[in-house]
Amino acid sequence: MTYEQPAPPAPPAPTAGQAVPLWAPLYGASFGAAIKRFFSKYADFTGRASRSEYWWWVLFSVLVTVVLEGLGLALGYAGATTNADGTSTPGPLFAVAGILIVVWFLATIVPHLALVWRRLHDANFAGPFFFLTFVPVGNLVVFIFTLLPSNPEGARFDRPRA
Repeated sequence: MTYEQPAPPAPPAPTAGQAVPLWAPLYGASFGAAIKRFFSKYADFTGRASRSEYWWWVLFSVLVTVVLEGLGLALGYAGATTNADGTSTPGPLFAVAGILIVVWFLATIVPHLALVWRRLHDANFAGPFFFLTFVPVGNLVVFIFTLLPSNPEGARFDRPRA
């Protein structure tokens, strides 16, 4: 006969006017608060992240990427040449935008992975479910998991710090 271990009790919720501790998910996060928490929890794979924390970050990341790619187009257009066969070669400043895009990607890949990991925790899935993205249709599965509402049983991933 086997017995299941009971889930640890959920940590106490902050009272009105009290700041949400960094280890706890920030439900109803504002755009700015979500971005600040993203960079504050740079490589923290423990705990949970609310849907608002996750999706505000995704919006911010997409906006930054669009701006950087627009910059790349603008800088590439300046000084671009048209070859004899009708193809064009971007201007030399195009490389500047390319470098900025690579730096942005490298600077945010680890914290983005940590955020997805914590978002999966909030939906009560283990973080390694992220690796489903490496199999066919796995991206869709992880996308659906990030859309799911918070599951109170996900509190088992919380590790309050004193």
